[in-house]
Amino acid sequence: MKSISSHSYLPDNRNEKIKIYINGHFYNRNDAKISVFDSGFLLGDGVWESFRLHNGSLCFINQHINRLYDGAKSIHMKIGLTKKQLLNTIEKTIEKNNMYSDVHIRVIVSRGLKKTPYQHPDANTGDSTIVIIPEYKSADTTVNKKGITLSTVDIIRPDRFTQNPHINSLSKFNCIAACIQADKYGANEALMLDKNNNVSTCNSTNFFIVNKNTVITSTGRYCLKGITRQNIIDICKSNNIDVYEKNFSLNEVYNADEAFVTGTFAGVIPTVSLNNKKIGTGKPGKLTDKLFALYKEKINLLYPS
Repeated sequence: MKSISSHSYLPDNRNEKIKIYINGHFYNRNDAKISVFDSGFLLGDGVWESFRLHNGSLCFINQHINRLYDGAKSIHMKIGLTKKQLLNTIEKTIEKNNMYSDVHIRVIVSRGLKKTPYQHPDANTGDSTIVIIPEYKSADTTVNKKGITLSTVDIIRPDRFTQNPHINSLSKFNCIAACIQADKYGANEALMLDKNNNVSTCNSTNFFIVNKNTVITSTGRYCLKGITRQNIIDICKSNNIDVYEKNFSLNEVYNADEAFVTGTFAGVIPTVSLNNKKIGTGKPGKLTDKLFALYKEKINLLYPS
């Protein structure tokens, strides 16, 4: 039986022939490489962003680009292109691949080449490394019908004095460690707490619960400021659905009527259990389904075919 996750997708043979952008040049998938002396490879020193191409439009691209540049600025890294130049480069990559819809794009920016493996930026030589990877990716709708399972883990979400969780950093090891531990427990994803034992986020998605038709998510202090997360909050407000960003405990998750996660790739994904205990009925909830429908409606209104 095929396992599911918040990032389950349908295989597409067209991805074997995609062109990947690296520092001003395009390469076939198998030929796309960076140096072993690149800061991203050596130290995870850089930022990244992912977004969708839908009906010829880059969804919420300004929010994604702004988050990328804010992250780079916060670690004192120059991307080397203006926002407009980067957007033009992304569009050129799409055109090079003759893509139109159902495409997932990842932009990776590292601090660039180093003359020796060393942390300090004065070991860097030259400009940042920019990589753009476009792939045909349609979400596997099985995940929306069945939902995903979560497990709590020992790894907690850091604060801004440890590793700022608001930065989409290439250094994702705490999330990777959480993912590995959840997998060992037989869950699809990890539910991570903050240092105060409040529920924060999952290892690769943002987490919500529903109780008595009220939608609740974390304060956002210890999680990435998810763009889909914010869209769901905005959709709730515009549809007279009560929504709160606040601290809440694991007990509130166990007693919730529904739960779901959000992410750029799949949108809204039901969560059916935590630590092998059913959440609500143990099936995707009605409000979760409604919010996903409203989210898809918003996408299609903003980016029509």
